[in-house]
Amino acid sequence: MKVTEMDYNIMEFQDKVKENMTAKRYFHTLGVQYICAALAMNYQYDIKKAEIAGLFHDYAKCYDDNMMILKCKEFHIDITEIESKSPYLLHTKLGAYYARERFGIQDREILDAITYHTTGRPNMSMLEKIVFTADYIEPSRRMIPKLDEIRKVSFQNIDLAVYMILENTLNYLKKNKDKLIDPMTENAYEYYKKLQDSEY
Repeated sequence: MKVTEMDYNIMEFQDKVKENMTAKRYFHTLGVQYICAALAMNYQYDIKKAEIAGLFHDYAKCYDDNMMILKCKEFHIDITEIESKSPYLLHTKLGAYYARERFGIQDREILDAITYHTTGRPNMSMLEKIVFTADYIEPSRRMIPKLDEIRKVSFQNIDLAVYMILENTLNYLKKNKDKLIDPMTENAYEYYKKLQDSEY
């Protein structure tokens, strides 16, 4: 059954999401939901949609790597070469699938925001940028380089914040040789770098 925006009951969704998460993951998720709402207010975006996307962004992160792959194959979700080597990336696609199939969320913007919240992508929608940023800056995140600055910038210029997050992420992945880089993240970085360069 299709769920319209007016039908979304955030408290009911919270209870359902909690059932599928560890306490630590749920605490992080509530933080992302909160920051999504704050960013939505700041950028005059639909607050409820932002909260729903934030709430479901890590819904499928409870599965181990093998189960992620099995679930994606079961549901005929495409797996890229990089995802087959780094299956944790699949929680985004799987989470969007569950949001749609289990909870009737049909809004394309919400589903895309869940799908791209880890890798990012070029020319993200406002909701995609909100969830991507909120996931990085939510209050329980351990302190990492430039986090305080990114948190401040996030409420002033979200495109710049996205660029800074992508830059930080790529620097981290390159320093850790066991970590693979999704080409989508590199493409997103190049897009937002050019966007910043064009402004100066």
